[in-house]
Amino acid sequence: MKYAAAILCLAAYLQIPIMAQDQPKTDKPDPETELKAKIEKAVAANDLDQLIELTKGARKDTDLAELRAAAFHRRGVERFFAGKIKESIADFDAELKILPDRDPHHWQRGLCYYYAEEYEKGVAQFERHQTVNTQDVENAVWHFICAVRAPEGTVEKARKDFIDIQRDGRVPMKEVHALFAGTGSAEDVLQAANAGPESAKRNQLCYAHLYLGLYFEALGEMEKARDHMVKSAVDYKMDHYMGKTSQVHAKLRGWVDEKSEAKTE
Repeated sequence: MKYAAAILCLAAYLQIPIMAQDQPKTDKPDPETELKAKIEKAVAANDLDQLIELTKGARKDTDLAELRAAAFHRRGVERFFAGKIKESIADFDAELKILPDRDPHHWQRGLCYYYAEEYEKGVAQFERHQTVNTQDVENAVWHFICAVRAPEGTVEKARKDFIDIQRDGRVPMKEVHALFAGTGSAEDVLQAANAGPESAKRNQLCYAHLYLGLYFEALGEMEKARDHMVKSAVDYKMDHYMGKTSQVHAKLRGWVDEKSEAKTE
């Protein structure tokens, strides 16, 4: 769902009028009606900056506060995809200041912590996420790579504390987990990703090469990391969150250009 549509749905839920004929017919609109009209306009334009500005005075635990948090979240996501990591974290922090109960669910901020080199915060974020999402190999992996790069972190220590996952049925997550645990191989991951229906292979290979790239980066084997990440970001490019994450990763490392095309050495 595009975010403008999501905000429109939220606006409907909040009972914010979104059609001109729904507005009270008065010569001088009251402030609340004017505010709702401005919010409607900002939603239609997907103007997140304006939404955040319009909801600046929103009181805690109100519909407008939730709308403000949603705008911060979406802007944080857009900034992450643009490679603006510190700005993305700032938006996610602002979101969670409004809705602190969302913190354990916020794996997106955990990803940002990795790229901001705030590895200890990343470890803590993924540990909190584990309490609400107990069977996600991806969470275990991101916890692992943050732990490796945290002060005094090593692959051996990260493996000792590696989060056990038993019931993530997505392909090739079983093999990805075994790889990071030290009991599997890159070949196992690729073999699993290449199996199954043809229609699923592109997505499976996007994930496989993303996590192979992260694995070899954790091991310090940067040439292998680059090769796999570029395959995820370019050859098997996908537009979902983790597909775009591989694109962000490759751009931040200087492995692809702004058109997401692989750079030649």
